[in-house]
Parts: sequence; C-alpha cells; structure tokens
Amino acid sequence: MTDLEKARLFFAGDIFATSTSGIVIDEVGDRYAKCSMKIDDRHVNARGTVMGGAIYTLADFTFAVAANHQNPGTVSVVGQISYMGVAKGDTLIGESHLIKDGRSNCFYNIDITDNLGNKVAAVSMNGVHLN
Repeated sequence: MTDLEKARLFFAGDIFATSTSGIVIDEVGDRYAKCSMKIDDRHVNARGTVMGGAIYTLADFTFAVAANHQNPGTVSVVGQISYMGVAKGDTLIGESHLIKDGRSNCFYNIDITDNLGNKVAAVSMNGVHLN
C-alpha cells in the first residue's frame, strides 16, 4: 500500500472533511500534503462565492494530513487565515509545508489556490504533538 493510499484510508475517518466537504487527499510526502475540494453548492455563501469556513476546513485538513500521515498525534492549536481573493476556478487546492518542527510544537504554512492558479488564502497553523 502506498503512502497516499494509507493516508486516504486513515483520514477517511474525518467524515466532515472527506464526506461532508468532499475534500480529497491528492499527494502526501515528508510533512507535506496537497488536498483539493471541488466547489459545489454546499461550499458557497449567499453572495455565490466560496464560504470562508469551507476554505478554512480545506486548510485545516491539509495541515492535519501533512502533520499526521506519518506519525499520528498532532492537532492544531492556533490557526490564522488571510483571505486573498475569491476563487474563480471550480476547485480549491491546499498545499501544506512544514516550516518548523520541534519536540512538542510545529508550524506549517498552507497555501490555498484555485485550479486556475488564483491565490485564495494564506494560512499558518501551529500544532502540538500529543504523543
């Protein structure tokens, strides 16, 4: 079984992200993850743009996959999101990169773009290792 298959199997238990929101894990690596979410009616607000909560869910899940797919036991404790622009494509993509990993804490940056390359949000997450 590949790392990607293992990650998808493990995170299938995150029902809100995978089933309710429709997020898919596209790539995993050493403290790295790329996830996507095809935009549909459940993700848009009254103005017809993607709801901030849907964008944040993608960022949080992408962080979780990057921080946990090799060594489960890390949760987010602080997250900050800056919304940069509206999605113009039909899919959002989250890419999570480790910045610093310590004995008990970690820090990741997550970039959210659409499938046309438009920057949608910049996110930073601090996590704590519970194990």
